[in-house]
Amino acid sequence: MAALDTTRTYGSTGLVGRIGATFASAVNAIALWNDARVTRNTLSELSDRELEDIGLIRGDIDSVAEGSHRF
Repeated sequence: MAALDTTRTYGSTGLVGRIGATFASAVNAIALWNDARVTRNTLSELSDRELEDIGLIRGDIDSVAEGSHRF
């Protein structure tokens, strides 16, 4: 899981700072999307029995994948 610190300012609050914050936000969004994709693919490869063992059904995969960035 990737995380970027976007709360610090590095002396630049003007245009350059906003461009940097926008870039950091875009990179963070891509990292979150990739984490959800990997989780979704991994869970999809499990059998129904394996999913049941961890308390899931196949219909839960999308919601678990989208919520995976909260951990």
